[in-house]
Amino acid sequence: MKKTIVLAAGAAILSLGLVGSAAAAGDGAALFKAKTCWSCHGKDAKTPIMPTYPRLAGQNADYAFNQMKDIKSGKRNNGQTAAMKGVMSLVSEEEMRTIANWLATLPHK
Repeated sequence: MKKTIVLAAGAAILSLGLVGSAAAAGDGAALFKAKTCWSCHGKDAKTPIMPTYPRLAGQNADYAFNQMKDIKSGKRNNGQTAAMKGVMSLVSEEEMRTIANWLATLPHK
């Protein structure tokens, strides 16, 4: 009986963690911050720390998503992609899509 209660409690705690992750995956702004995108591309996604870094606000969602996928896979390996590859290893495809969709909603200027 005691083992059953412990196992049930453990399962409940794990499910809470998964629900929290799923909720976070649906929030592009939170993911942009959590995955540290903002540290180079700016908190508003349009004021990067270096002039050579792209402004991401207002970017077409499919374009942004495909760029992230290509950087993660190594298909794109020019410019600053070496630094980005390490960051992209922390981002799932679902999270990439969520971030890209959020970026597309932001004003470009």
